Amino acid sequence: MAYEHILTDDEKRELLRIARATLREHFYTGRIPPGKPHRDSLTALAGVFVTLHSEGKLRGCIGTQQETTALFRAVQEMTIAAATRDPRFEPVAEGEVDDIEIEVSVLGNHQSISSPDQIDIGVHGLSISHQGKRGLLLPQVATENNWDGIEFLQRVCVKAGLDDNGWKEENAEIEIFTAQVFSDQTHPPKKWTL
Repeated sequence: MAYEHILTDDEKRELLRIARATLREHFYTGRIPPGKPHRDSLTALAGVFVTLHSEGKLRGCIGTQQETTALFRAVQEMTIAAATRDPRFEPVAEGEVDDIEIEVSVLGNHQSISSPDQIDIGVHGLSISHQGKRGLLLPQVATENNWDGIEFLQRVCVKAGLDDNGWKEENAEIEIFTAQVFSDQTHPPKKWTL
């Protein structure tokens, strides 16, 4: 069952705070901060991706579609993974931590599709599974690159290590999914005034 709760702005800020605290704690002590979030809604099981940027450039992105871990804990685990285990990049260095921008994508409903016409660009992400290979692209990737449905399908195939028309294969499993996407830029920490 997909994570269906619509996150409030305060819940989004709390998840971003958790991600930031986790990143700092991991680099300074090697641990994940213990404890639970202030809101029970953040303990529900959810799939999540964490994307890191530095000076506007991608620095790491890792996540899970599996809904087997509490949302806040999945954010913690994927934050560390994005910083240290994305094979496309060198691990984030300790000196970069305070300047890293964090984006969280909480995955929602997903369903199988059979045609590019079923993809709503900017709303849907895509995943494909075929011949033991898997690939996933978040909804914002198509928007950022001005892709249409067919190009989005081709790109998710390439991400999976398939031919770009692998989505047309009879046994290819293609799913669309929604995501709640938010970042340090869309939800900066609240400033307290006296």
